[in-house]
Amino acid sequence: MKKSLSVAALAAAMFVCGSAANAEDTVKFWYHFDNADNPMADLVSRFEAKNPGIKIEAENIPWNSYYDNLYTSIIAGSAPDAAMVKMHAQPRLVEMGALEPLDDRIAAWDGASDIQENLFDLTKGPDGNQYYLPVQYVVLYLYYRADMFKELGLEPPKTCDDFRNAAIKLTRDTNGDGRKDVYGFGFRGGKGGHDHWGSMVLSREGASFDKGGLTNDAAVAGTQFVVDLFEKDKVFPPSAPNDGFKEVTGAFKAGTTAMTIHHIGSANDMVAALGDKVSATTVPECGGGRWTSFGDESTAVFSSASNKDAAWKWIAFLSSEGNNKEFNESTGQLPVTKSDSANWTLHPKRFVDATVASLPFAHMLPNRPETSDFVNTEWPVNMQRALTGEITAKEMNEKIEALFNH
Repeated sequence: MKKSLSVAALAAAMFVCGSAANAEDTVKFWYHFDNADNPMADLVSRFEAKNPGIKIEAENIPWNSYYDNLYTSIIAGSAPDAAMVKMHAQPRLVEMGALEPLDDRIAAWDGASDIQENLFDLTKGPDGNQYYLPVQYVVLYLYYRADMFKELGLEPPKTCDDFRNAAIKLTRDTNGDGRKDVYGFGFRGGKGGHDHWGSMVLSREGASFDKGGLTNDAAVAGTQFVVDLFEKDKVFPPSAPNDGFKEVTGAFKAGTTAMTIHHIGSANDMVAALGDKVSATTVPECGGGRWTSFGDESTAVFSSASNKDAAWKWIAFLSSEGNNKEFNESTGQLPVTKSDSANWTLHPKRFVDATVASLPFAHMLPNRPETSDFVNTEWPVNMQRALTGEITAKEMNEKIEALFNH
């Protein structure tokens, strides 16, 4: 009887050990792709063939709930082993102790020298450590309907005044039914629209997220400029306070807006819909300067990962020559590797040129824990309230400034 119990106990122990080993060799990876052309299955297969001891479970999480799900999973102790992440989330993730430092792994990685020179500096953590491995990037610029501009004898706007004048002329009834069917600018009032607002506000001399930087006259005038474009000039579609990425880009492709702000990630879809009718230029100079967003995307290993080395191997694979090219051919953003960038032909030259021309005044949001709340709640909620007249431009700026300077 004792012998039988010992054998049973041994068998159970072997089962548990075997399960633990399998669990440690599985990397749970979260990512977000909007497009149907998703290369992840091919990349996973190639990686697993080269690393037979590691299995990748890649899950595509919807963007609108991505960070809500991520933060919840960390608190619940069920975080992924690795995931795609943006800079605005890094301070909070570091504060939560959720990220694994990657400095030593990057230093020992052969692929590090192939990453574009400035990307490690841009993605460095608030404490100076490297928690992120760049995987793609973009810089935002102004899309415009070249055919509509030509029809009306307009030039691409260089200043905010040019922009407003063009938007007013482009907002019109083109079919004679007495209703506007084209609006000058597709403004993104939902999540992610802070980039549109920033180009018209943070560009202004003295505007910043520091104390007094949003409540000074210049910054308030910037937000008022945005509100007036909607309320007085009526050059945004009526749906603008709630519009997100799909609505804004969809309206532009459908011809119901003549300008919008996004990046090279949407260029090929724009060309597929509009051909040579679409072009791009830098965002206009507003209030003495220019400001546009450096759009980052990186990957990270989480401190709770059961096998951090396996998770690192996977994210390093995604940022390596060839694999990074395939990854970004699907996402439509730019590769982080020098080798894949050298012969990049995915996008028409005019959009690459607009990206490069925008780099000198590209910025990132403050690398602070408050930035996540700004992006996900404070900005969209207060922008919507300002656009609908519930609060003033000054009150909106005061609320955002209070978030960063409490």
